[in-house]
Amino acid sequence: MEARMNNPAIALRGVPVRALAYWALTLIIGWEMVAGSMWDLLQIQYVRSVFDHLSYPHYLLLILGVWKLPCAFALLVPGFQRLKEWAYAGAFFNYTGAAASHLLSGDGPARWVPPLAFALITLGSWALRPPERRLPHAVVPTARRAPAWIFPVALIMVFLVVALLTLPKGPAPV
Repeated sequence: MEARMNNPAIALRGVPVRALAYWALTLIIGWEMVAGSMWDLLQIQYVRSVFDHLSYPHYLLLILGVWKLPCAFALLVPGFQRLKEWAYAGAFFNYTGAAASHLLSGDGPARWVPPLAFALITLGSWALRPPERRLPHAVVPTARRAPAWIFPVALIMVFLVVALLTLPKGPAPV
């Protein structure tokens, strides 16, 4: 795999295609996060009308806007590998949440496809990261036997039953 990544035949003017694709996708996500941060923090009319349509409170724009800027920073600066993992996760959650919100509110593809495309671009950037932008000593998952899964799955089932049996009644206290 490493030899293929450094193969001069898979390069454009000396720059590996993988590196070009990584930076193109990462710059798209970085730019979108910075622009989205400013749109959200300034609460421009466009985002306010989208939030009104989705029935989301406007204060959520401030929360999202504050987190998008450090996300772009973490993705673009060197180092901070663990922070990059969290930034990729946050970006992916942001975009898939937006796509799901539009889809579940009955919007057509014109509204939910763009955030879904950004989620896929985020995944592409994450998958194409160069080794120095990955966590060191990443553990490759090993095959697990079924008994290793039995206890956690059973425990989750117990948690679900307890959660259903202890649902609060009536409105939340004010």
